[in-house]
Amino acid sequence: MMQRTVIYKKKVILLSLYKTLVRPLVEYCTVAWSPYYQKDKILLERIQHHFTRMFPELKFLPYEERLVKLGLWTLEERRNRADLIEVFKLVKGLVNNPFDIFFEKSTNSHLRTHSWKLNKSRFHMDLRKYFFSVRVVDRWNKLPQEATDSTSVDVQMSFFTDVPAFY
Repeated sequence: MMQRTVIYKKKVILLSLYKTLVRPLVEYCTVAWSPYYQKDKILLERIQHHFTRMFPELKFLPYEERLVKLGLWTLEERRNRADLIEVFKLVKGLVNNPFDIFFEKSTNSHLRTHSWKLNKSRFHMDLRKYFFSVRVVDRWNKLPQEATDSTSVDVQMSFFTDVPAFY
């Protein structure tokens, strides 16, 4: 629709339209429904892939280069970021849901990276490993102490080095 209806196709205009109109629909409640089948992830990523091809000067570049030139992340990286932000809110008590419903804090006193390590629960069904409370534990446990001690989500996300520092 953007390609058909927008006549003035400046980079800034198209980027702000995409971030305002398209991305919120694709990312709505990703913490709750994050896809785990590769085919579903590819389908979602195809939306952003199609958008990045709207720019004639970027059309023939690989997808990753187009993202860098436009200052965007992959949708997978944004879902990972949203998961970590939600865990941070639960740990700091910034949401109404109690922390202990989803996670159990590690009682091990020999922790390497930070004092807010989470225990990974065991499960019998393979489907359970894709639940929010299980899929984020490894990424959360890899964060440094400064990230878990921070008072703001922005400070916490600057320590997440797998993704660029812009959004």
